Amino acid sequence: MEKKILITCFEPFSGESFNASAAVAEAMPRIIGGVSAEKIMLPVEFGRAAEMAMVQAREISAWLIVCFGEARARKVVTPELLAINLNHASIPDNAGREPKDEPIAAGGAAAYFTNFPARSLAEKIKAAGVPSALSYSAGAYVCNDLYYRLLSEFDGSGTRVVFVHVPRADGEAAYKNMALAISTALSEIIAEEYNG
Repeated sequence: MEKKILITCFEPFSGESFNASAAVAEAMPRIIGGVSAEKIMLPVEFGRAAEMAMVQAREISAWLIVCFGEARARKVVTPELLAINLNHASIPDNAGREPKDEPIAAGGAAAYFTNFPARSLAEKIKAAGVPSALSYSAGAYVCNDLYYRLLSEFDGSGTRVVFVHVPRADGEAAYKNMALAISTALSEIIAEEYNG
């Protein structure tokens, strides 16, 4: 079966008209490391974003899911090492939900670590010319909810999942540069660790 990559990003939220994750995802190539990639924009909604991503991932039998989210307070691209079993919102999601210290899965694992080499991804993005660092916290908002649910759903399945937070930048060229560095890094990892 042909390998497929699913790239996810988010719609604008919190009254904004733009989401950096969508700008980066849009600039990502359709072939990464010899593997074809499909893209989907997700709603900024607890639970629903993950459900939509899971449906699409199953539909294309995704071998790798690369999720992008916007981290407005960060200055560099940050692949996330893990997701935690916690939903906590300081602002409502786009459906008006604002959970406070709620578990994502009652009785579920406290956290899931990515099954993709996130540290290597950060190092290779940086080597490709875009500032990047490994992150140990995807927060507790919809980004983390999506990441946790996907890692839980595909745990042990062979489908790899990684989440990458991207910062706000000045202009389209900056997002294209991020996308180029990330796709270059992904291609190198696919070639080195998964034999293309």
